[in-house]
Amino acid sequence: VQVVESGGGLVQSGGSLGLSCAAFGFTFDDYAVTWYRQAPGEEHEMVASISRTGENTTYADSVKGRFTISRDISKNTVYLQMNSLKPGDTAVYYCNARSAEYLNPPSSYWGRGTQVTVSS
Repeated sequence: VQVVESGGGLVQSGGSLGLSCAAFGFTFDDYAVTWYRQAPGEEHEMVASISRTGENTTYADSVKGRFTISRDISKNTVYLQMNSLKPGDTAVYYCNARSAEYLNPPSSYWGRGTQVTVSS
């Protein structure tokens, strides 16, 4: 049971990247998914989240209007489309899946992260 991120890389300021978070061994139907990031020397920062039903999304103020979180249940994958990237977006991006309240015991899965580097 795991989540695996992919899609990171090096991009110039103003460019775009798309990240993917794929679930293995479980389905996102029962999980809310959140993208976090951590820059060197910084704390983990919530970037964007999508509810279990996919109806609700939340974004950090720093990425509103530039990033979009979405999911494809048929592919058991959550995406993070990042546009108008800035050097300040440089970080390792992590995917977290958190189980719905009705699942017992609760579970939370973290990926290993994918590096995003934005050059100026």
